[in-house]
Amino acid sequence: MANTDIQRSIEAIWRIESPRLIAGLARMLRDVGQAEELAQDALVTALERWPETGVPDKPGAWLMTTAKHRAIDQLRRNKLLARKHEQLGYEIEMEQHEYGADTPMDPDDDIGDDLLRLIFTACHPVLSVEARVALTLRLLGGLTTAEIARAYLVPEPTIAQRIVRAKRTLSKAQVPFEVPRAEERAERLSAVLEVIYLVFNEGYTATAGEDWLRPALCEDALRLGRVLAGLMPDDPEVHGLVALMEIQASRSHARVDAEGAPVLLLEQNRAHWDRLLIRRGLAALARAEKLGGADGVYVLQAMIAACHARAATPELTDWARIADLYAQLARIAPSPIVQLNRAVAVAMAQGPARGLEMVDALRAEPMLENYHLLPSVRGDLLGKLGRHEEARAEFQRAASLAQNARERDLLLRRAAECAC
Repeated sequence: MANTDIQRSIEAIWRIESPRLIAGLARMLRDVGQAEELAQDALVTALERWPETGVPDKPGAWLMTTAKHRAIDQLRRNKLLARKHEQLGYEIEMEQHEYGADTPMDPDDDIGDDLLRLIFTACHPVLSVEARVALTLRLLGGLTTAEIARAYLVPEPTIAQRIVRAKRTLSKAQVPFEVPRAEERAERLSAVLEVIYLVFNEGYTATAGEDWLRPALCEDALRLGRVLAGLMPDDPEVHGLVALMEIQASRSHARVDAEGAPVLLLEQNRAHWDRLLIRRGLAALARAEKLGGADGVYVLQAMIAACHARAATPELTDWARIADLYAQLARIAPSPIVQLNRAVAVAMAQGPARGLEMVDALRAEPMLENYHLLPSVRGDLLGKLGRHEEARAEFQRAASLAQNARERDLLLRRAAECAC
C-alpha cells in the first residue's frame, strides 16, 4: 500500500477511533485535556510507524495500547498518581500475559458508558454552552476546529480558543469524569442533546472532505442517544432527539448513489429507506408526545421527519403540515436556518414564487452570508420559475461556498443543467 493510501487510512481510522480512545483514557486519567494529548501522541506514533509496518488488524486497540503506555511514562516522569500508575501497568501486564506481548487491548470495554461520561464532563456547567458544544464535538465527534466552526458558522480561531480554554477550565476545576446525579443532569441536558445531534449531523451530511456520509458518527450519536434515553426515560426531548435521528438515519442508504454521490430527498428511492429505523423513530416520537413534549425543539423536528417518513411518495408529503411545524419551531427556537427550511416547505405547499419571497427576505441575515444552502435553495426556486441564468449563478455561488467535495460536485452539476 502506498504511503498516501496509508495516510488516508490513518485519517479515516482516527475519525472513527479517537472518541473511544479519548473517552477510555479520560476514564483512567480523569483529565480530558491529558487524554486528548495522549491520544494525539498515539496518532503521531501511528503516522510514523504504520507507513513502514502497515496498518494493524485492530488499529483502535493498537492506538489504545500505545496511549496507555505513554500515560504510564508520563506518570512516571511526574511522579504522580502512583496508584493509578500501578493500576495501568497491571492492566497492560495482565493483557500481555493472557494474549501475548504484541496483542493490543480491546478499547471497546464499557465504551458506551465512557462516551456518555465524556459528554457530561465536557458539558459541565463551569463551561459556557458554546465551549461545551465545541469541546464535545472535538473530543467525541473527532471533528476538526474548522468543521466545528463550519457547523456553527463562526470563525475558526474562535472555536480553537473555546476548546483550549474549556480544557484548561475543566482541569483547573478538577471536574470529575462521571455521569452526574439525576438532579444535576437537567442543567446539562440541553447542551448534551445539542452535541449529540451535531455529531449525528456531521455524519449524516459531512461539512467537509470527500464523503457525503460518515456513518460511524451517525452510529455513535444514535448509540449515545439511546443510552441517554435509557438513563432519562421520562424526558420527552431525549426521546424526541432519538426519534429524529432514527428517522433521518433510515434514509442513509438512499441518500447516495453507487458512486457515493448525493441523492436529494425528493429523488430518493423510498423503497431503500430502512423501515425498522422508521418504526423505531415513530415509536420514540409517540413516547415523547405521550410525555407531553409536543412543543420541544427535537420533538418538533422529529414530527417534521415523520411527515416525510409516512409519505409513500414525494407527492404525498404533507408540506403544509411541515411548514406549520417549522413555524412553531421558529417561535420557540428562532433561527434564520429554521426560516430557510420553512421557506422550502412553503414553496412546496404554496409554490416557488412564495418560497422565493421568503428566501429573499433572509439574504441580509449575517449568519447566512457564507451559508451555501441559501444560494442553493434560491437557485432551486429560480430554476422552477424558469429564471435559469439567475439559478445557474446561485448554484455556482453555492458550490464556491460548499466545503464537501460531493456536495460541491452536485451543485456544479445543477449549475450546468441550468445552462442547457
